[in-house]
Amino acid sequence: MPDAGRTLPRNDPRQYDDLAGEWWRPDGAFAMLHWLAEARAALVPPASRPGALLVDLGCGAGLLAPHLAGKGYRHVGVDLTRSALEQAAAHGVTAINGDATAVPLVDGCADVVAAGELLEHVPDWRRAVAEACRLLRPGGLLVLDTLNDTALSRLLAVRIAERLPTVPRGIHDPRLFVDARALVAECARHGVDLRLRGIRPGLPGLLGWLARRMRAAGRPGATPGGRPGATAAGPTPRIVPTWSTAVLYQGRGTRSG
Repeated sequence: MPDAGRTLPRNDPRQYDDLAGEWWRPDGAFAMLHWLAEARAALVPPASRPGALLVDLGCGAGLLAPHLAGKGYRHVGVDLTRSALEQAAAHGVTAINGDATAVPLVDGCADVVAAGELLEHVPDWRRAVAEACRLLRPGGLLVLDTLNDTALSRLLAVRIAERLPTVPRGIHDPRLFVDARALVAECARHGVDLRLRGIRPGLPGLLGWLARRMRAAGRPGATPGGRPGATAAGPTPRIVPTWSTAVLYQGRGTRSG
């Protein structure tokens, strides 16, 4: 859990060490990352050849891994946080401690590159995009999701979300949010035709999940910071398409040959 004796800057990678025990808790601080991982994996088709490689940039504790099971990929995860990589390795991911803007893998090695909830945490997202595209073989697939650089996104993802007992404080720096049109243009510059769609958590599941979390946060035995030790079981919220990319959006694109 976070160290109550220190205050970290927004988007400081050390937060992920402080929150290391939260990664695989279904109703923990990273619950929404589980929902997004499932939605991202749905964009990935079964492998088209033996030995196909999927490179998972900013893989965290490997939350994508269960949703790729049976698709036939060798799953390589790249992340800066060693405590997260240890957990990713325990879930079958080949873990590499590295920076998404300077990945220690050869050009054109990947059939798929996934960059989930990464770009809005990278000080230079254009370099991360260049690396993702560099890793793709011709015909390879890029899948990603991130937060748009809009006033609405900053309002919902930072000012409102961080007031709830469900989102770590300071996990995002809104100055790093990624303009959707600029991202499409940058991918095109590197040979990837990226198509976007807006996404959001389905409302009934989200409201039910929030209610469970808030009830649990008020029970005796809740952990410091309002994070409960457990919550009652209930349906997992699903990520669904929406008409607007103004807040959260997915991208899917293929590298030209």
